[in-house]
Amino acid sequence: MAEGRTSGARMRVTAARLLWALFVLAASVLAAAALLIALDAERSNPLVELVLDLADAVDLGVFDLDNPIKRFTGENGETTTALFNYGIGAVVYLVVGRVVDRLVRP
Repeated sequence: MAEGRTSGARMRVTAARLLWALFVLAASVLAAAALLIALDAERSNPLVELVLDLADAVDLGVFDLDNPIKRFTGENGETTTALFNYGIGAVVYLVVGRVVDRLVRP
């Protein structure tokens, strides 16, 4: 009986690690996209385009730059908007990921 509990616990630990990794990956994509926008990276570059497309996919429409939580105007408005919204999105992913990790882990 103890062996069954041990394998179940190992499965939960593995699942928690996998979920945490996915949340960290999503946060990293948002952070990388914000950095690329701040550095004014060439958007026609395939790697930059990939990162920005991934960020658009993981922003869940909540941290979207087309309809942001907060839009900044002025000389650096686009950069500030991206840093603010994607930054908040990355932090939210990390916080929710940690909570999910704690709930799944035995």
